[in-house]
Amino acid sequence: MSKTKNELKVIPLGGMSEIGKNMTAFEYGNDIVIVDVGVAFAEENMPGVDCVIQDYSYIRNNKQKLRGVLLTHGHEDHIGSLPYFLSEFKCPVYGGKLTVELVRHKLNDRNISFKGISLEAKKNGDVVELGKNFSAEFIRVNHSIADSYAIALRTPVGTVIHSGDFKIDYTPINGKTIDLQRFGELGKEGVLLFMCESTNIEIDGLSPSEMQVGESFQRIFQKAEGRIIVATFSSHVHRMQQIFTAAEKYNRHVCLSGRSMVTCFNVANSLGYIDMKPDTLIDIADIDKYDDNEIVVLTTGSQAEPMSALSRMAFSSHRSVAIRNGDTVIISAHPIPGNEKPIYRVINELFRLGAHVIYESLADVHVSGHAYKNEIKLLHSIIKPKYFVPIHGEYRMLKKHAELAEQLGTSPENIFILDNGDVLSITGKKAKITDHVPAQAVLIDGSGVSDPDNHVLSERRLLGEDGCVCIAVTIDDRTGELACVPSVSSMGFVFDDEKDEIHLDLGARAMALLSKKARKNELIEAEIATRQFRNNLRELLYEKTKRRPMILTNVSHISGGGKRR
Repeated sequence: MSKTKNELKVIPLGGMSEIGKNMTAFEYGNDIVIVDVGVAFAEENMPGVDCVIQDYSYIRNNKQKLRGVLLTHGHEDHIGSLPYFLSEFKCPVYGGKLTVELVRHKLNDRNISFKGISLEAKKNGDVVELGKNFSAEFIRVNHSIADSYAIALRTPVGTVIHSGDFKIDYTPINGKTIDLQRFGELGKEGVLLFMCESTNIEIDGLSPSEMQVGESFQRIFQKAEGRIIVATFSSHVHRMQQIFTAAEKYNRHVCLSGRSMVTCFNVANSLGYIDMKPDTLIDIADIDKYDDNEIVVLTTGSQAEPMSALSRMAFSSHRSVAIRNGDTVIISAHPIPGNEKPIYRVINELFRLGAHVIYESLADVHVSGHAYKNEIKLLHSIIKPKYFVPIHGEYRMLKKHAELAEQLGTSPENIFILDNGDVLSITGKKAKITDHVPAQAVLIDGSGVSDPDNHVLSERRLLGEDGCVCIAVTIDDRTGELACVPSVSSMGFVFDDEKDEIHLDLGARAMALLSKKARKNELIEAEIATRQFRNNLRELLYEKTKRRPMILTNVSHISGGGKRR
């Protein structure tokens, strides 16, 4: 690690060349400040894994320097790892009102002690002092969740602006536009480093206003004759508000389905963020007390999560809502990359059940909460940073954003595409990558924690791809030899029409290998435990099937009286 004291260290621990898991540490002298502590969802090659969080090793080794966590907004990829982080590190947490209340609920839900933790709600323009070397100003931005902020972090070497997730919406639902004036003022003062999200850098033009979705809802609600079921992200409070507004205009009641939807609604409503009539909201258990044309169901499941409310409706396992002919289902969200297949599987099932399904490719029922290229250009143009680091995106997005920054006048030697764990050291005169700290993904599996190379995951992948074969061997203790031909069983390996032949061949191969050991007066049980024995069997299976299943062995003994033990 660089030994220079008068330098700012910028250390991303997540969110680089990936979607999710956003977390960046800023260090100067004896102070460390963290922006966002988000979660990522398990990928297809992580069977059984619940979620992915950051490696906290560097923070653990420097926890005496930790001064606080700053949160840009309340989405899971920015706050989802906080229960794991705060269970170990006790410090102040600052964010917008909705963000802080969502975090409070998360900690309560996990029974995490608040001792040593303070949750402090901040608004546009508020400034927080963090140790001797940092102060942070919250700057309002527009995004697909209320109370979203960029962070202006003042340091002894200059000001850093972290954009968080943002868009420029001139007609937002709550009437509060992005504070471009403040960004311009900071740009005039001089900005040392700009860290800007890259999610939609590949899309030209300007992102549509959220107001456009509300207009689409109004048209759909006016024409729909049966029940309306809307699936969207539970944290999208502005989208939630537009659904309530359209429901009331066309004399419908709204009921909520899905735990996270109920939680986010209750938090937003307690803060006064939902404007509705007292009798608009009804309990989902009372849905059958109303005519179909009086009902709107607001539900989770826009990403076709297997246990989400919409998926359970589509596959007829929901307790209260059974999809029927005449229902209108609106999927008001864009598929997260990788979720397309399960989403279309749910859509197909909804159509089969007789529903009229409306989704993004058919109507304007979703707009992105992330800035398109021209909005990003505008922010660069008014901030005019000396150094630039693209954040929040896959590598191609970061690369495209870096190219855009160069086109807009930032010197190429002042643009850094970082990997998780890189240490960018900045003084008043220069910036360079000086070191790398541990930043490997950490997997959460039930109550366990592991790394992506864990042997358990490897075994799960093998089981999922090639199945499992079990060899059961019985040894006669009087002779030390096999009492019978080994028994073979398998799961997820071969189809029934070829199973018997392969099982017989494998049993014979095992018999031959083990009988040879017995003739040499070598212990059969010791041979069964060797990798060589399993490899010999695996070779036979590969010759016949071109697959390499996991091989399990089971040994039992019979005594002279024929009793098994």
